[in-house]
Amino acid sequence: MAEKKNILTYEGLRQLEEELQELKVNKRKQVAEKIKEAREQGDLSENAEYDAAKDEQRDIEARIEEIDKILKNAEVVVEDEVDVDAINIGCMVRILDMEYNDELEYKIVGSTEANSLKGKISNESPVGKALMGARKGDIISVDTHSGVIQYKILEIQRSN
Repeated sequence: MAEKKNILTYEGLRQLEEELQELKVNKRKQVAEKIKEAREQGDLSENAEYDAAKDEQRDIEARIEEIDKILKNAEVVVEDEVDVDAINIGCMVRILDMEYNDELEYKIVGSTEANSLKGKISNESPVGKALMGARKGDIISVDTHSGVIQYKILEIQRSN
């Protein structure tokens, strides 16, 4: 089975590459130093610092492996070439919640980059999925656990 493509914006790609570099260059060195210092304290069987450092090392290596896997299957969206006639990954959208008359602004990203606290929603989320392909002026409906929510598309623009 082919692995799922990880759709990233250029910004998301850059952030993952920076995190990977930080983990490989600095964090590995820091945790190796912690392990070395803990070993110098003697008996490792009752050494909490050693156990904590080894756990941290495991976490770092797992995250490095995860980022490597994401990057290996990455497909980068060139945001300068995004068509703003219809919503797609890499777009900034301004929508109106029809029930509460509340304007919302989101950047549509791949699931790897999604962070609702930063206004980045995945193209695979219920709202993101409903927005994909919609045009300015369209009204979309999103099924949620609390019922159907309707949004009107007010504006679509490139995110950069």
